[in-house]
Amino acid sequence: MAEELKEQVEKTQEKTEKKRRPRKERHDDSRADKVADEFVDRVVHVNRVSKTVKGGKRFAFAALVVVGDQKGRVGFAHAKSKEVPDAIKKATERARHNLIRVPLREGRTLHHDAIGHFGAGQVTLRTAPAGTGIIAGGAMRAVLESAGIKNVLAKSKGSSNPHNLVKATVNALLELRDAYSVAQVRGISMKKVFNG
Repeated sequence: MAEELKEQVEKTQEKTEKKRRPRKERHDDSRADKVADEFVDRVVHVNRVSKTVKGGKRFAFAALVVVGDQKGRVGFAHAKSKEVPDAIKKATERARHNLIRVPLREGRTLHHDAIGHFGAGQVTLRTAPAGTGIIAGGAMRAVLESAGIKNVLAKSKGSSNPHNLVKATVNALLELRDAYSVAQVRGISMKKVFNG
């Protein structure tokens, strides 16, 4: 009886060994690393928030992060977690999914001036000649640097709340258009856009 059981066990082991194929790598990490290296992320604001529950207060952290490739793509996101690094990681992942494209003139500045609003925050962005640098405060600077804008003048009015400033800056960047896109929308040549 014991010998028969041993034989059956050996047969099943032989069958399973024959059926098994060598495992393949599930995904290529090099592509994920390339995508991660492509973007620069900046933590704009970290805030401690609390939730009042029956037993007292539960504290968590909220992070506002701006992500960009410094070549005309930028995005932002807000996330909460019990620990600061987790909140930043979550916000960074979300920001990478919310990217917008910003048209750059000569790869360094804006095509024209723009005004952006969000809540009580208002942001004015102006084009600037080469060598000016980024003249902007805190939250606006993070967005403009991440987008790859090298020469710009910026002024914020109203709310100084970093959330409102980031959103107002992104709204101003969304208003930007280059001459080629204007020509396409209007159905005219590039010469007519500039010369009328």
